[in-house]
Amino acid sequence: MSKKALAFSFAFALTGFAAAQARTPPAAKPTVVLVHGAFADSSSWDGVVADLRRDGYPVVSAANPLRGAASDAAAVRTVINSIPGPVVLVGHSYGGTVISAAADGAANVKALVYVAAFAPEVGESTFDLTGKFPGSTLPAALDKPIDLPGGIHDLYIQQDKFPAQFAADVPLPKARLMAIAQRPLTDAAGGEKAVAAAWKTIPSWWVWGGGDRNIPPAAMAWMADRAHAKQVVTVPGASHVVMISHPHAVSALIETAAKAQ
Repeated sequence: MSKKALAFSFAFALTGFAAAQARTPPAAKPTVVLVHGAFADSSSWDGVVADLRRDGYPVVSAANPLRGAASDAAAVRTVINSIPGPVVLVGHSYGGTVISAAADGAANVKALVYVAAFAPEVGESTFDLTGKFPGSTLPAALDKPIDLPGGIHDLYIQQDKFPAQFAADVPLPKARLMAIAQRPLTDAAGGEKAVAAAWKTIPSWWVWGGGDRNIPPAAMAWMADRAHAKQVVTVPGASHVVMISHPHAVSALIETAAKAQ
């Protein structure tokens, strides 16, 4: 074959390869499902959502009923089941308890991300883990329980104590608004024993603040170690709502989990 024919053949092959590449769409990114915790709502993820959307990730901020660990997990599972592709499931605080159960047996959940969160073992409750290590000042910051039918109660953080307890590194005007808008957790949900622990079979990533007053950092370190976490990020001095005060650190870890094989 002449040099001219060889060059033409090579150029034609490259053109064909480029055309084939153009016809092959990039792999779809997993959907990130965000689950808020107690005394919060889905707006607590706003900064994280902005980062994820900018980087091309589909995002769902699931409403967490905060009524009971099993029923809340069932509600989140309906969201997971509605998503046809892979899911990265993210939980904050009590939301970690919820995702640990909701992901159990869910074939499309590829990663769990715990954001200042609980990850109970079967038979443990959120309240059990709150008191497992010293340092939580949450019990003393709670308001008088509100009676509900059936002998259970709604729990709120006292509004005047909310900024320092829950969101110490959030600008005070915003923290005060969060205190007013907080959604209560039932005492039944906090005391309910876990019946599943998906972190045993699904890889997990963890992030929390060093200044967390709700969950002692030592407790989260212990849970992350127990779960054989793939990566742990500690944000020095950050409060319990690290996803509000340091959204970029949280979204970066979520994207790391999303990209893991």
